[in-house]
Amino acid sequence: MKKIVARVGPCKIGSHSPREYFSYLCRAIFGQQVSTHVANITFERFTNLFPRKQISPTKTIELIGPGADESKLVGVGLSRQKRAYLLDLARHFERGEIPVKRFAKMTDDEIVEALTKVKGIGRWTAEMFLIFVLNRPDLWPVDDLGLREAVKRLHKMTDRPTAKECIAHGDCFRPYRSIATWYLWRSLA
Repeated sequence: MKKIVARVGPCKIGSHSPREYFSYLCRAIFGQQVSTHVANITFERFTNLFPRKQISPTKTIELIGPGADESKLVGVGLSRQKRAYLLDLARHFERGEIPVKRFAKMTDDEIVEALTKVKGIGRWTAEMFLIFVLNRPDLWPVDDLGLREAVKRLHKMTDRPTAKECIAHGDCFRPYRSIATWYLWRSLA
C-alpha cells in the first residue's frame, strides 16, 4: 500500500454541500449502465434544461413528470427507465423522505437504507454517495469490482476475491477504509 500511496500522491476526496446532494444522485442515475462519456453528455443536456443549470426536485418533477412538455426532452437521451428513477428520486426529496438535514447525525447504514428506498439507487450508489459527497471515512464497497480487482493485485491473489472474501481484507484499513478504497482504485490505472 505504501508504494501505491507514494505513486498516486495525496488523496483527493472532497465533501459537498447539501445543495448538491440531489444533483449528485441524479448524475449517478445518468451514469448507470453507460460509459462515463455518454453519462456526462446526457447529464449536461439535462442540466441545460434548468434555469442557470440548477437542478432541483421541484423543477425535475415539472420537467419530466406527468403532463411534461415532451418536446423539451427530445435529444437529452433519457431512457424511460432512468426518467422513472429520476422522478422517484425527486419525489422522495420533495416529500422529505431523504433526510438530508439529518445526514450528519445518521450512521452510514441509515443513510444507505434511506437512499436505497429510491428506485434506481442501490447499495453501490449509496456507498459512492457516502464516500464522494458526504466524505465518510470508513466505507469498504465490496460490491465494487474495481476494489476487488485491486485487492487481488495488492495481495497477489490468483482469483479476484468475492465480495464476502473481500470484507476481511478491509479490516486493516479501519477506520479509514474509504481512503484505502480511493488509493486501491487509483492503483489500477
